[in-house]
Amino acid sequence: MSDPLAAFRWRDALDILLVAIVIYRILVMFRGTRAVQMMIGLGALAAASLLARQLELYSTVWLLDNFWSFWVIALVVLFAPELRRALASLGQGRVGQALLGASGEERAHVTDEIVSAVESLSGRRIGALLVVERSTGLRQYAELGVPLDAQVSADLLVSVFLPYSPLHDGAVFIQGTRIAAAGCFLPLSRNLEVGRALGTRHRAALGITEETDALAVVVSEETGRVSLAVEGEMDSPVEPGSLRARLLTLIGESPEPAGRASVWLVLRRLLPLPGKHA
Repeated sequence: MSDPLAAFRWRDALDILLVAIVIYRILVMFRGTRAVQMMIGLGALAAASLLARQLELYSTVWLLDNFWSFWVIALVVLFAPELRRALASLGQGRVGQALLGASGEERAHVTDEIVSAVESLSGRRIGALLVVERSTGLRQYAELGVPLDAQVSADLLVSVFLPYSPLHDGAVFIQGTRIAAAGCFLPLSRNLEVGRALGTRHRAALGITEETDALAVVVSEETGRVSLAVEGEMDSPVEPGSLRARLLTLIGESPEPAGRASVWLVLRRLLPLPGKHA
């Protein structure tokens, strides 16, 4: 009798590793969303189909077989948001691409203006939501707002979010060294683990960072607390000094040399570490 381990090749190990990564990625992507309930429902239908075959319930078997004949279309319809987010994450380029074309001084200037505006808004307890574009384009969301195309400045950002401003309820999009649009509407987070205490701004910040790789800075209108949302996770509260360091790191990273860290970047994208919302 041949030894099964003798026939085990390194390709088999690689195959098992890739399948494990895909399964883990799917579980992480669906964690805390309505997709979990839908997957349970599909599992129940599969179990019902097997039970109906065992009991020879021909009408039920015929009904379920016709359902499974359209399972691909059903999965695409049911899991459209999750599939869109997964494909977008795989297609994302290098971190900070929108600001990599700018010099270090320009990136530092943009960061300082954002932090200065956030500090001023926080001290006056004025609600605000700033979204910094990275490698994923945000044009589809920016088109829902009012185009500005203005240089990033703390005074302009503060004036946009003043209570009497017609644009204060929406989000400001920062693209490179420019304020692209204001008064923009964002998708709200559908994560069931998000606490009920979070308001609309915080849910919108989480929503845009779940759909894209953008950064979102939120100022609470009730408490003045500053929060930073990245990759669907929120850090709160964030001090101005810490916020500046985080923003410089996230939007000012230099691209990795080609062929040197590509494997690590792919694994980091496929295996996001699950975390908790603050």
